[in-house]
Amino acid sequence: MAFEIMATGRAVPSRRVTNDDLAKEIDTSDEWIRSHTGIGSRHIADKETSASDLAVEAAKNALAQLYGIKNTDEKALAKAALSIDMIILASVTPDYIGSPSTACVVQGRLGAKNSGAFDITVACSGFIYGMEIAASMLSRGNYKRVMIIGAEILSKFTNWKDRTSCILFGDGAGAVIMDKTSAPERGRRKRGLIRTLLKADGTGAEHIIIRRGGSRYPYLENETVGIPSYIELNGQAVYNFAVKAITDSIEEIISLEGIGINDITRIIPHQANARIISAALKRLKIPEDKCFLNIEEYANTSGASIPIALDELNRNGELKKGDLLLTVGFGAGLTYGANLIVW
Repeated sequence: MAFEIMATGRAVPSRRVTNDDLAKEIDTSDEWIRSHTGIGSRHIADKETSASDLAVEAAKNALAQLYGIKNTDEKALAKAALSIDMIILASVTPDYIGSPSTACVVQGRLGAKNSGAFDITVACSGFIYGMEIAASMLSRGNYKRVMIIGAEILSKFTNWKDRTSCILFGDGAGAVIMDKTSAPERGRRKRGLIRTLLKADGTGAEHIIIRRGGSRYPYLENETVGIPSYIELNGQAVYNFAVKAITDSIEEIISLEGIGINDITRIIPHQANARIISAALKRLKIPEDKCFLNIEEYANTSGASIPIALDELNRNGELKKGDLLLTVGFGAGLTYGANLIVW
């Protein structure tokens, strides 16, 4: 039995905001942003677009790829959606606080009548966690197909007056469809997800936080001044944590699997900051060309970044059957982890 990724999809808003565009609004420059983050642009949703809108589009693109149908053929897509047994959606910017889950909104709009649906809140590690949850569910007899989605509208939770944080974030969604299969051996391994590492350090919970909106600091009627409702980021603490999280995750998962870094075909990290990724690779003496980065175009899309990257690689024909992929993520919580996947 194997847990294979059968199809991928992504969706980003059409509005593309470059560093030069931001420099017209805040005190920054393209050179400063690129040198500190590796980001050149980001896609920003309009006021009407929510996380579920992007999630539905990414999901349809994955279904269209799986069945070889057009992503505009609503009748065929609705029929395809009936094959999904579960939808797992990772987001820190859901349509609603707690109820209903954004996954349920997506399930309803897709017409996935045979599917269960739920959200997970693991920030930028959401896809890593979602893959392992999906595999655990597929290991039981009554689930055969699970869709994992990362969807974020970070622009609506960004403090656009804070030039150190607002440059980092973009909006987007990525989706994968994972099936339980009897996959043939690829070398000494079956295809699909073969190992996951999940970790957390809750002592750093305040380093990346949206304070307003939950039961700790609920919205109050007629309140004009109070707890902020945008992302607060302790940049130096996050940088230190992230570099260690990446290095520890990569070292531990390859050790557990009994392989070396040369066995990995491609590393696909959470696209948070190119300097963080570069520092981690340097510590591990891993050449940077082994790592796939698309942060220059999309910026940090949190839980959507890894599935967006997977879809880009997949649709560009850059993944070959039997490739050993390592996805690694870190984020608020603090959380981190990695997946090993045979494509």
